[in-house]
Amino acid sequence: MSQPRALVTGGAGFLGSHLCDALLAEGWSVVVVDNLLTGRRSNLDHLRNAAAFEFVEKDICEPFDVGKVDYVFHFASPASPVDYTIHGIATLKVGSLGTFHALDVARKYGAKYLVSSTSECYGDPLEHPQKETYWGNVNSIGPRSVYDEAKRFTEAVTMAYHRYYKVDTRIVRIFNTYGPLMQLNDGRVVPNFMKQALRGEDLTVYGDGKQTRSFCYVSDEIDGFMRLAKSSEHLPVNIGNPNEFTILECAQLVLKVTGSKSKIRYEPLPQDDPKQRRPDITKARQLLGWEPRIDLETGLLMSLDYFRKAVAEETTAAK
Repeated sequence: MSQPRALVTGGAGFLGSHLCDALLAEGWSVVVVDNLLTGRRSNLDHLRNAAAFEFVEKDICEPFDVGKVDYVFHFASPASPVDYTIHGIATLKVGSLGTFHALDVARKYGAKYLVSSTSECYGDPLEHPQKETYWGNVNSIGPRSVYDEAKRFTEAVTMAYHRYYKVDTRIVRIFNTYGPLMQLNDGRVVPNFMKQALRGEDLTVYGDGKQTRSFCYVSDEIDGFMRLAKSSEHLPVNIGNPNEFTILECAQLVLKVTGSKSKIRYEPLPQDDPKQRRPDITKARQLLGWEPRIDLETGLLMSLDYFRKAVAEETTAAK
């Protein structure tokens, strides 16, 4: 039996690169397609000499074909507030054109398909915690809409290919994942706080800090992806940690883990920033036998060496 081959779009990004490691560990051959707009080639450097790994630098907003594949994992998209604010048009294009092209590859080769969606589909939710059946409360023309609506459209296209073309699809809605390989300046909560704490700078908390998030360590998240990939579920599935923290509680945990003496500075809350975010993972528990195992403090400790090294490298580069 020949080695199964997986295509990972956006595989040079934070989550995509961890997914590549998991697939290779399970005996897959992996080809990554990434235009490196927000992904980093260095995230894949450890795979450079792996016989079962291939990297193709290409923008999937143009049609592409990497040959026969057995599975398509569509993870291409700017995901951090900093990135999708700067690259708003590119975010909309990869969520629309890029999704069509990734699905076309799956359709051509009869491959299975899994797409990374997001809890941002729920917007600033009026339902708490958020179940997959909740349609959301999203501002379709606000500053965050380039990401929110791109992902909502991604889900719509994915379901259309399943219904009309019988493509064997899956949709994962991701909640606030963190861990090694995150970019320091990507604007998300954990790297922001870790960077500021390790530099001895004030930790920036927006609003009163009482807004909530649910943080899932990357290895737990990848485990959920792999389980969903092997399932036959076509409707969206939440993969995230249901343990909810206020932003202020997260900041205080970062200070504890890093031993930093930094203070907390309050800034105005950005427009349309969700007030609460917590996944209902009943479906993932029942369908996949999945739930996260790593609590936030442990995950922060597991990430600390990476963030220390990243801060030191950035400091050296700035000199």
